[in-house]
Amino acid sequence: MTVTLSGFADEISADPAEQLAVLAQESVTHLELRSAWSVNVADFTDAQLAAFRAVTESAGVRVSAIGSPVGKIPVGAPLEPELDRMRRIADIAGELGTALVRVFSFYIPPGEPPRRYRAQVIDRMGALARVAEERGVVLAHENEKEIYGDVPDRCADLITSVGSPALRATFDAANFVQCGVRPFTEAYPLLRPHLVYLQVKDAHAGTGVVTPAGEGDGEMREMLRALRDSGFTGFMSLEPHLDLAGRQGGFSGPAKFRQAARALKRLLDELSIDWC
Repeated sequence: MTVTLSGFADEISADPAEQLAVLAQESVTHLELRSAWSVNVADFTDAQLAAFRAVTESAGVRVSAIGSPVGKIPVGAPLEPELDRMRRIADIAGELGTALVRVFSFYIPPGEPPRRYRAQVIDRMGALARVAEERGVVLAHENEKEIYGDVPDRCADLITSVGSPALRATFDAANFVQCGVRPFTEAYPLLRPHLVYLQVKDAHAGTGVVTPAGEGDGEMREMLRALRDSGFTGFMSLEPHLDLAGRQGGFSGPAKFRQAARALKRLLDELSIDWC
């Protein structure tokens, strides 16, 4: 088993040159594109897209996935603008040589039972999946706090109910911890059949504070061991959130990004998992 390391490089810096320098120092060959120059990928102009492609190609770094904000809007917000944003991001993914796009399943009104919105969310996610099918990309749904798919049963139900090969799962252990879920014990068995990607951060159950992999309650060793034994060979994307964590993303800075990268590599080495 060999996994490929990646990371949200905007957690290092807004400047792509500094992003790429730190990735090179840590022998990380891919990045997950969420933003550059403090501009979200969904808002890239054609000129910014061309410039980003040029600097990454020059550095020999490839894009593992687009860390898009699609679906990170209220469930009652108009859908058509989100479908247009999905089309634009799918085109960006194609330009950057990746077929994976991270998405979310819409914020539920505070205090309301998520199940009330099940049919509406499935309909909306199905519409996004149809765009993905048309554009040749795969949507990797992330378990984000406060969206419909924030706990394992709703994540799995959403993917199976939409029933599209263009809608799969990415797995964020820290987000599950912050929702009161034991990631390996309760989430992994339900989501492993759908899993195409891993976003790597950990968290303490008592406080929700984010930590490097293996230093919290995310059951990272158990999950990595199970992935190894099942033959997983996909991407593991660092999303450290060690300085700032918010609804629209996080930040770590160069030193803490390196800390997170080294923690993950120690775990992989401990479990005899090859990485590149």
